[in-house]
Amino acid sequence: MTSSKSNLSQERKSSWKNILIWLLLAFLMRWLVIEPRWIPSGSMLPTLKIQDRILVEKISPKINKLSKALAKRESIVVFKPPKKLVDAGYESNTALIKRVVGIPGDVLEINSGKLIRNGTYIEEPWLSEPIKYEMNKIIVPDNSVWVLGDNRNNSLDSHLWGALPRENIIGTAVFRYWPLKTIGPIRFSFT
Repeated sequence: MTSSKSNLSQERKSSWKNILIWLLLAFLMRWLVIEPRWIPSGSMLPTLKIQDRILVEKISPKINKLSKALAKRESIVVFKPPKKLVDAGYESNTALIKRVVGIPGDVLEINSGKLIRNGTYIEEPWLSEPIKYEMNKIIVPDNSVWVLGDNRNNSLDSHLWGALPRENIIGTAVFRYWPLKTIGPIRFSFT
């Protein structure tokens, strides 16, 4: 009888140990590798809708910091607000999401409803309407990217607050898991 109680006790201890290990691994995965997020605003319409649930890959920014690389053009990044937005009242732990349209050295402007990068009009199939504002030429500074929402006319983005510092990037949006009818990779091409 005593040995069966002892075996049961060891099995319980082993079960709790396994549960704790799995919880620790899950926590580390979320903290270091991939993180679930939800879309709180319409700034990325029509690509991402309000209340969509996405997964954000967090390894690339860490590797990029070591290699001095930055997010790629047309990728969709999640980031902490830049100082200008924090100074205007945004909480520093808020996460925002936008599309990278320029990397260091790119010359950008918005003219006649279109984005122009390095002298070339850029086709942006994710936009549902022409851009209704103009933006004078800028050169994206080192260690920064230029980000714009896909819903350009209703997005608080780089055209208003400037370049996004690389250290603010949390990760890249890679997969939508809710709603179920739109489940799958978040599509974008790299150029």
